[in-house]
Amino acid sequence: MRIYSVGGAVRDQLLGLPVKDRDHVVVGSTPEAMVSLGYRPVGKDFPVFLHPETHEEYALARTERKTGKGYKGFQVYADPDVTLEQDLARRDLTINAIAEDEHGELIDPYHGIADLKARVLRHVSFAFSEDPVRILRAARFAARFKEFHVADETMVLMRQMVEDGEVDALVPERVWQELAKGLMEQKPSRMFEVLRACGALKRIVPELDRLFGVPQTAKYHPEVDTGVHVMMVIDYAAAAGFSLPVRFAALTHDLGKGTTPAEILPRHIGHEERSVALLKPLIQRLRVPNDCKELALLTARFHGKVHQVEAMRAATLLRFLQETDALRQPGRFRNFLHACEADARGRTGFEQQPLPHFQSLLDILEVVMRVDAGVIASTQSNPEAIKDAVFAARVAAMEQVFKFPLGNKPVE
Repeated sequence: MRIYSVGGAVRDQLLGLPVKDRDHVVVGSTPEAMVSLGYRPVGKDFPVFLHPETHEEYALARTERKTGKGYKGFQVYADPDVTLEQDLARRDLTINAIAEDEHGELIDPYHGIADLKARVLRHVSFAFSEDPVRILRAARFAARFKEFHVADETMVLMRQMVEDGEVDALVPERVWQELAKGLMEQKPSRMFEVLRACGALKRIVPELDRLFGVPQTAKYHPEVDTGVHVMMVIDYAAAAGFSLPVRFAALTHDLGKGTTPAEILPRHIGHEERSVALLKPLIQRLRVPNDCKELALLTARFHGKVHQVEAMRAATLLRFLQETDALRQPGRFRNFLHACEADARGRTGFEQQPLPHFQSLLDILEVVMRVDAGVIASTQSNPEAIKDAVFAARVAAMEQVFKFPLGNKPVE
């Protein structure tokens, strides 16, 4: 039995990056032998085991044979006679097909080290084309390693996979998993750039793909192209370290601009409502988790209105806080403002734009939440008057601290 460290751990070590998780491939062993040594079996589709002490993953060397469409259409063969080179051949990219033995010697049959030096994402073999998830993974690695580029021959292969309908066999959970990981990478726009270049974006998220080439008013959007704007927005969100729900909301906030009638371009009247209408089926299709879903819908509906708060009177602003459910979910409201910040600053020349009204909104929310609705309710004999009394008390509290419309200095 011979054990090798493989994949991301070896790659990141060679790049001088922190190594988080180590995966291992075991050559010359059987499931029975692994169990006898104390390894715990966890693999469902192929033999994978957890080390009894470190709990790192150890997979038996295996080969795969394509039997159907999609990433599950494979027959796996794991046997002691499978070689390390055969196991590495089934991996996606050459930079992920480097192994290291127990003595620190590198085994690199597919020239991954050379591609690391050249900053190239290249497929190991034609087997890449048998698994459509690999298109998503290649795009995600482009977002993680922003100085790397996809090899020309790999892009050609990915385009062919899209034309052959392989991408259409992707299951929603796997698409969301890879998109979510890509959004959390260093430069998320690179992922969508690669997906567009091979034609996959049009198949998996057509609502996003159609934004490219749609013009906006140059006065407010010097970058003009709506798709370019959205890419700037998600890259700003990534640079700011915002959470996944914020980044997904940033990605989907302007979907309605892709269906703006041509005769009113470059204006986008009513795009917020159209964005919500497009977002709902997209969320359902990709089975997006609730935290991302709720924030994305909130942002799509209200991201335009948040920039109008400086002109609002106290009562109007309080209604806005109620519409966004800020009083019951202040944490989500803060994330909503983060997504709006990314939208405002994800524009050419606006990257450092001051947004003082965002902090004012948080300060006002804090003032409103200090009003004790229970005490006010106890003073009302008519239950129907409680709502109006609480609303009036909150407006009065706001006006004691701030001048309205906003933009004026707080009351001294």
